[in-house]
Amino acid sequence: MEAKGIKGFKDILPSEIKKWQYLERKAEEVFENAGYSEIRIPLMEFTEVFSRSIGEDTDIVEKEMYTFQDKSGRNITLRPEGTAPVVRAYVEHGLYAGPQPARLYYLGPMFRYERPQAGRYRQFYQIGVEALGIDEPLLDAEVVMMLWHLFEKMKLNDLELQINSLGCRNCRSIYIKKLKEYLGDKLPLLCPDCKKRYDVNPLRVLDCKRDQCRESTKDVPGILDSLCKSCKEHFEDVKGYLGELSIPFKINQRIVRGLDYYTKTTFEVIAKGLGAQNAVAAGGRYDGLVEDMGGPPTPGIGFAIGVERVISLIQDTFPEQKPFIYLTSLGNPGHALSIKLTRQLRDAGIKAELGYGNSLKSQMKKADKSGAKFVLIIGDEEIRKGLGILRDMDTKAQDNIDLKQAFEILVKRLG
Repeated sequence: MEAKGIKGFKDILPSEIKKWQYLERKAEEVFENAGYSEIRIPLMEFTEVFSRSIGEDTDIVEKEMYTFQDKSGRNITLRPEGTAPVVRAYVEHGLYAGPQPARLYYLGPMFRYERPQAGRYRQFYQIGVEALGIDEPLLDAEVVMMLWHLFEKMKLNDLELQINSLGCRNCRSIYIKKLKEYLGDKLPLLCPDCKKRYDVNPLRVLDCKRDQCRESTKDVPGILDSLCKSCKEHFEDVKGYLGELSIPFKINQRIVRGLDYYTKTTFEVIAKGLGAQNAVAAGGRYDGLVEDMGGPPTPGIGFAIGVERVISLIQDTFPEQKPFIYLTSLGNPGHALSIKLTRQLRDAGIKAELGYGNSLKSQMKKADKSGAKFVLIIGDEEIRKGLGILRDMDTKAQDNIDLKQAFEILVKRLG
């Protein structure tokens, strides 16, 4: 057997994982401070959870979902996104009966069968937020504010917030008629996928990334002129609140999102240096989705962050590790004291690594590679004298410390 992973499924190695944990910690801090609670959703759902919510004619449902039959003959799908499963859980467990909005966040892997490329994998990770139960532009602005605040805390640069409104289902149908009239003359210039989208989901033509389609539709009429009075006022209020927050944004009427459930406010955060696949987060309103899932009429809004893409932006801003100590020892008495000190230090919240083996030289080499700030050496001679050797690995200076007071001394040095 060849030890080789599946194409598009990436191992996250210890050398990388600190960046992931950093992003997860920051997201948890921002979301929890805003009153959100974590929800953990299954990796698999019945296929209709996605086909009904995302849309039968979307690329995700038609081409990208990992779907199979279980032993009972039911169609099961590995989740390609997080909103539909969260809404399914919201309906199934009656969360609409509790305080509204229900503020939820999630994180974990998603699965889509698409061509692997830079920043895109068949198993990829998202961190997402959903707020259900309130149809107010103030909530839209708060959700965007929370996302922007997270990126600010992480000191990510060269980001651009782009917003649009897809209106309600009534005014969107008016726009779709105008869009089809415009696209009718452009059909010979469109790619095969967009020719099909013209009949089943013409909004998706605006989301096509192919140069021929973007050039052919560069003068496409925008949806904002087709909004009804209520949707127009909603969008104006959202823009006004973002202005009050001094969050810069750009109107982009080509943001239509790839999923059928979106309504009204939609948005993306773009990283200017990532090339064609440059959206690091995206979301919007989905005011009919809960009802489509069998629940009561309930508005909702949320977003999802592409973890891999954000990770690629935090190379230079990842904080340095706190200093820690490496304990080396020889002989049973030295081993016994070093492992006791290791536990005491860890209990005190101090990182401590334990050396192994009967060669002090070998342990010191490992200590040097570990990145430890200090190394404590406890050999037979140190045990006899009651004095350990504490070495500063930056300056190479070392001094003797009383082993009976070692814990207190180390806490003071590292605290």
